[in-house]
Amino acid sequence: MLYFLLAVLFTVALYLIMRAYPRFQVHSFHAIVFNYYACVGTGLLLSPDLGQFKEIQPGSSATLLTVALGAMFILVFVLIGHTTQKVSVTATSLAGNMSLVIPVLFGLFVFQNTNKLFTGWNYLGLLVALVALALGAIQKAPKTTPESTSGGNLANTSWVWLLPFFTFLGTGTNNTLINYLSMTYYRPDQMTLFMIVACLGAAGIGTLLLAFRIAFRGEKLLARSVVGGLILGVPNFLSLYFLLKALGTFSNSAAFVFPIYNILTMLVSSFTAWVLFREKLHLLNRLGLLLAVVAIILISYQELGLGR
Repeated sequence: MLYFLLAVLFTVALYLIMRAYPRFQVHSFHAIVFNYYACVGTGLLLSPDLGQFKEIQPGSSATLLTVALGAMFILVFVLIGHTTQKVSVTATSLAGNMSLVIPVLFGLFVFQNTNKLFTGWNYLGLLVALVALALGAIQKAPKTTPESTSGGNLANTSWVWLLPFFTFLGTGTNNTLINYLSMTYYRPDQMTLFMIVACLGAAGIGTLLLAFRIAFRGEKLLARSVVGGLILGVPNFLSLYFLLKALGTFSNSAAFVFPIYNILTMLVSSFTAWVLFREKLHLLNRLGLLLAVVAIILISYQELGLGR
C-alpha cells in the first residue's frame, strides 16, 4: 500500500499548489506547460538507466502513442479549466471522479488484466466507490449575483453542457492509456522512461500552444507562472510515478488500483482541506467519506485478509 499512499499524497500536493495559484497571480495554463519541463527533469533524476533512451524509436507505435498521451495530458487540463469556468466546480469534480469507470471497465473486460478473480462483493465495492465519489464531490451552489451572470451568454449555450462529458471521457482515456501503454509497450524497468516520453510530448505540444497564445492573443509570460509551473511539476511527476508503481505491484489491475486510488485521494484531500483551510463538509460529503471506506474494504477485502 506504500505506493498507493505516496501517489495519493503527491496528488493532494498538486491540489494544494494549484489552489495557491490565484493568491500568487499565477497563470494556470502557463504554469501547466512549464510543469512538464519539471516533470522531465524529475524523471531524469529518478531514471535508473539513461541508456534506455537509446531504445526509443521515434516512429514506433509505442513512441507515437506515448506522445499522444502527452497531448491528452494538455487537452484534459484545458478541458478541466473550461468546465470549471463555464459550468461549475462540482461538475468538473464529478466528471473527473466518475471517469474511473472507463479504465475499470477496460481493465476487466478488454485487457482482462486483473490480478484476482472478482467476486460479487468486489463489484459491489466498485458501485459503492462511484456513489462515494459522487457524494464527496457535491458542493453547495454559490450565490449568484448580477455581476456573475453578466456577460454569461456563453454559459447559456447548449454545447457548454457537453464539457463535463468531454472531461469525463478525456480523464478516463488518460488513465486507460496509461494502463494500456505501461503493460503493452514498456517493461517494468522502463516505467520512468515511459513517463519521461509522455511528459516530453506534453511539454512540446504545450509550448506550441503557449507560443500561439502569446503571439496571437497577446498573453504575457510572467516569471511567477514559470516558477509556479516548475514547483508543480515535481509532485505531478511523482504522483504518476507512484501510481504506475502501484499498478505494477498489482499486475496492472486497473479495476483494483484506480477505485482505491481515487477514493483515498478524496479522503486525504478532504482531511487536508479541513486541517489547512477549515473547509466544512455537509451531510452528503460525510456520507460519501463513510461509503469510501466501505468501498475500499469491499474492493480489497481479499488483500486485507477478510476473505479467509
